[in-house]
Amino acid sequence: MLIRLTTAALMALGIVAGSAHAQQGVTATEILLGEVEPLTGPPALLGIAYNVGTKVAIAEANAAGGVDGRKLRLIVEDDGYVSARTIQALRKLLDVDKVFALTSLSGSGAGIAALPVVEKAGIPTMASIAPVTALYQPPRKNVFVVGQSYEEGIYQLARFLATKFQGKKWAILTQDDDYGVALRTGFSRAVKGNGLNVVFDAEYKKGQQDFSSEMLRVRAAGAEVFMAGGVIAENVAMVKELEKLNSKPVVGMFWPGRVPATLKLMGPASDGLYAVDYVQPDKSAAVMAFVERAKAMVSENEVKAMNRYTLAGYASTRVLIDAMRRCGKTLTWACTIAELEKTKGFESGVMGPISFGPGVRFSSQAVQIMQADHASLSFKPIQ
Repeated sequence: MLIRLTTAALMALGIVAGSAHAQQGVTATEILLGEVEPLTGPPALLGIAYNVGTKVAIAEANAAGGVDGRKLRLIVEDDGYVSARTIQALRKLLDVDKVFALTSLSGSGAGIAALPVVEKAGIPTMASIAPVTALYQPPRKNVFVVGQSYEEGIYQLARFLATKFQGKKWAILTQDDDYGVALRTGFSRAVKGNGLNVVFDAEYKKGQQDFSSEMLRVRAAGAEVFMAGGVIAENVAMVKELEKLNSKPVVGMFWPGRVPATLKLMGPASDGLYAVDYVQPDKSAAVMAFVERAKAMVSENEVKAMNRYTLAGYASTRVLIDAMRRCGKTLTWACTIAELEKTKGFESGVMGPISFGPGVRFSSQAVQIMQADHASLSFKPIQ
C-alpha cells in the first residue's frame, strides 16, 4: 500500500532535507547541550569549576521556563585535557548524542585542535574556558568566545607592575605550548613599550614538577619582578622554591592560577602576589550573590569546587541561552548563530557587558588587576 506523508509529517520525522541537521537535539520538550572539558587530571580543578557555572546557568533558565517551554539538558564529556580525547568526545556529542549546541571546547590546546570538527559541523559553539586568540582569529561563523585574550591580560599586568615597580630587573618563565606562547607575546609587548630590563627568560616543559634549577637562576640573575607563567601546580612549585631560597621578588601570575587552591598550596608566600582577571573578584557583592543563588541549584561539593572558571562558564552559557530564547519556536543553528552575533551589552552579573557583532566572535572583556590575600584565600582588586 502506498502511504503519502504531508510535508508537516515529514518534518516531524526529520526527513525533509536539512531539518534534522539544523535542529538536532531539539524536541517538543527538551533541548540537548554538550560540553567537553578536563574533569580528571591536574586541569580538573578548572574544568569542574567551569562545568558548575554551566549547570547554574541551565538551572536558572529551566526554573524560568527553559527556552520556549523546552527544558535544557546538559551532556558532559571528560577529555582529561588530551586533544585526541577532546575530538573523540566531540564526535560522540555531535553524531551519537546529537546535541543542539556546545557550551565548552575544553582548554587552549585541546580547544584549538577541536576547531576543525566544530567548524565543519556548523554547530553553535561557546569556547570560553580558555580564550586564546586562535579560537577567534580568524573568526569562525559558529564559534564564540567570552573573555579576554591571554596576550592582552599579561600585557596589562606587566604594564601595571612596570609602572608600580620602575627600574626593576625582570624574569619570566613560561610553559612550552600555546599557552606559553600567548603569555610571551603579551609580555614582549610590555617589554618593548615600557623598556623592561629582563635578566632571565626561559621556558619549561609541560608537566614539569621540579623548578629548583630555574629558580636558582632567577635568584642568581637578581630578578626583582618575576612573571610566573604556569597554571596552578607549576606556579605553586615556583613560588615555594623561591621561598626556600629566601628570594622575594614581586610575583605576577595569570588568571588560570587565580583560584583559592593556588593560595592555599603556596601558603603565606602567596600573600601580596599580583594577578589579572576579567571576572569579578572573589569576595565582591556580585560573586557572593551568585554563590548564594547557586547553593539552591547545585550540590554542596559543586559549590565547594567553584572558582573564577565557574563565573566564566556561567556567563558564556547565559549568552548562548539568551540567543536561543530570542529564536523562540524557530530554534535552529542558523538563528542561534545570528542572534549570538547580535548580542550587545549582555549583562551576566559576574563580568563586564558582553558583546559580539558581524565578524566579531570575541567579547574582549575589560580586566582588573588583583592582589592575593592569603588570610582569606582570595584576590582583591587594586585597580
